[in-house]
Amino acid sequence: MSELSLSRRAFGAMAAGVAHSALGASDRVRIGMIGAGARGDRLLDELLKLDSVEIGAVCDLHPERVALTRSKAPRAKATDDYRRILEDPNIDAVLIATPDHWHAIQFVDACDAGKDVYIEKPLSLTITEGAVMARAAQKSGRVVQVGTQRRSSAMVRQAVELIRSGGIGEVVVAKAFDALNEWPLGFGRLPDEPPPASLDWSAWLGPAPNRPFNRNRTFYNYRWFTDYSGGQLANNGIHLIDVIRWALDLGWPRKVSAMGGVYAIKDGREIPDTLEVMWEFDRRVLVTFSQCNSNEAPANPRRANLEFRGTKGTLYILPDRFEVVPESVSSKVRYRPTPLDRSNTRSAWTRDRAAAMEPRSVPGSEMADVEHLRNFVDCVRSRKACNASVEEAHVSTATCLMGNIALRTESTLFWDSTQQRFSNNAAANRFLHYQYRKPYTLKGVTV
Repeated sequence: MSELSLSRRAFGAMAAGVAHSALGASDRVRIGMIGAGARGDRLLDELLKLDSVEIGAVCDLHPERVALTRSKAPRAKATDDYRRILEDPNIDAVLIATPDHWHAIQFVDACDAGKDVYIEKPLSLTITEGAVMARAAQKSGRVVQVGTQRRSSAMVRQAVELIRSGGIGEVVVAKAFDALNEWPLGFGRLPDEPPPASLDWSAWLGPAPNRPFNRNRTFYNYRWFTDYSGGQLANNGIHLIDVIRWALDLGWPRKVSAMGGVYAIKDGREIPDTLEVMWEFDRRVLVTFSQCNSNEAPANPRRANLEFRGTKGTLYILPDRFEVVPESVSSKVRYRPTPLDRSNTRSAWTRDRAAAMEPRSVPGSEMADVEHLRNFVDCVRSRKACNASVEEAHVSTATCLMGNIALRTESTLFWDSTQQRFSNNAAANRFLHYQYRKPYTLKGVTV
């Protein structure tokens, strides 16, 4: 794909002339795949389980990925330029599963072209991009689903409803954990080299800075480089932070701090292998994210990804269930000894305590790929709002990206949600966006 060989003005004129096809009651939703790598291929497998879907086109810069998609969906038209899909009047919706640094441009173009959009998480690479994407979706009126699929998990929804109803009491601390032992080699070190003849490396880089080709910057490993990804905080953490915000009905954080770095793994990565982030919200709740990529010892006794500490009980969300462990509470005022009392005050205080609720264990699955895709397809037909809105995904993604900015600036940052800027650190605001490589631009942004 040549670099923006079609001007934005010309593309806009053609897109404006494309009439979005009206779906009949028995018609299939025709989807164009933009990005057919590992995640795109997994979502393709789930889409093919839905009778109401037809894969009409596929775009990827790697020919072997296109060939793999067409082996599963032979009727899909193939291209290495996503704009060809957006021009096609027979395509109703697109699924974007490209690296994070391409999300904003492709998403805005898709909305402008009148396509409904399923976009993989994280929503954006920068906070400014996310705001632009939310505005584009609202202005265009397109149906949008963001790939935070726990929003479509029946088990997670049940846990969220229990928390929101006060079932575990007042939650003052919520914790997210990401542990994966990659020590000592990680993804290893590879030298820079010429790109393969079949790959347009400049097109892959798109708006990102010009860098020499390195195989570790492609496919899944791009997530370890700040040019293309917000790291594991934005990659895995977005799922967890989004559930915490959902369960506790949280808006924007008011304060964030972070510590960490590349402590143990010597493979050339730029994002941390060890990270601790803490946010405070106006509702007076602390949210933390703990990342350790050199050790998988359980951060809590149940190896949970999420932990909600309530006054009546603690709720853990695991991949295959959620559990509630009751708190032991007393109806009496804490024991206050007199100056002459030599009794064990803690023992006295813990007498007459009782469980505040019943223990609970609910089986299920936190993963819900096919349910999330089905919800999107159903909403394309009904024009209703999807389970994972772009507005909520923007706040959750931005919350994660704030943690990265706090780490880079080695500071505690205060967020002004009205101005959409940090109020106490001008240097931190420089990380809200970055200068795109020419000639790439994002509509609505001047840097």
